[in-house]
Amino acid sequence: MTAPLTEVVAAVLTRANGEIMLASRPPGKVYAGYWEFPGGKVEAGESLQAALARELTEELGIAVVRADRWITSVFTYEHATVRLNFFRVVEWQGEPHPHEGQTLSWQQPSQITVSPLLPANFPIVKALTLPPLLGITHAEPLGVDAFLTRLDAALDQGLKLIQVRDKTLPEAVRLTLARETVRRAHVHGARVLVNGSLDLARAAGADGVHLDSSAAAKLGVRPDCEWVGVSCHDAAELAHAAAIGADFALLSPVLPTLTHPGAATLGWARFSELAAASAIPVYGLGGLARTDVALAQSHGAQGVALLRGAWT
Repeated sequence: MTAPLTEVVAAVLTRANGEIMLASRPPGKVYAGYWEFPGGKVEAGESLQAALARELTEELGIAVVRADRWITSVFTYEHATVRLNFFRVVEWQGEPHPHEGQTLSWQQPSQITVSPLLPANFPIVKALTLPPLLGITHAEPLGVDAFLTRLDAALDQGLKLIQVRDKTLPEAVRLTLARETVRRAHVHGARVLVNGSLDLARAAGADGVHLDSSAAAKLGVRPDCEWVGVSCHDAAELAHAAAIGADFALLSPVLPTLTHPGAATLGWARFSELAAASAIPVYGLGGLARTDVALAQSHGAQGVALLRGAWT
């Protein structure tokens, strides 16, 4: 017999320095002592936003000012199956205090020091280490040497995630480009994914692979590497990316682009729907700029992915 689905809201309270709040479950509750994101069950007839505001007032004594819808994750525990509707809460009134016997701790997602975490939250914490900006290499039009100069400048300015694309370059040139991109990126603590085969990514020393939608469609399991990204264009492709265990998706095209003038676009309304329903973080791609990060996040995105705009 299938267990009923329990709707839950979960808040990723985020400070300006990137710290997130985790709370320990109080004695007497299932999984007492485990750490989780603040939140709770959605009551009958209650909207997700209303449930979030109520729970944070009851649990922490704060009033939500700005909460952006993020991702939705379904997880089955022994006692229940829950649908976790995540919000990124970036502005609130009041100082959070434990009102229900829990312990609170501010943590950097990349250096979680409390344990144990609730099992459903391991992929969420990993997702929170993703930066808001992803750069896609543009070496063929620029020339490899000119691109690497721009790559250095972008890394100096804080770029932390790069996809090596340039799929029409000769394989040997592409491998050299990937290796050099990895070498320079790792000096700055940035991650690099190679768009293509796992063998190429490994040969370049990259942190993972990025798959186009057709390559992802052929897979039933996750490639054996630390990070996996997938290019998606609709709900079915997003669902498949999550099913094979991808860490994030690029969803496009959000707005009209120079490379595909006149092509159909998602627009922000449809993008928001797809991002909110996705089990993995989504970057907006297509017709966007660096200055659109906050706008994209207000529509549920992890951030924006840029081709030309990452290197200017």
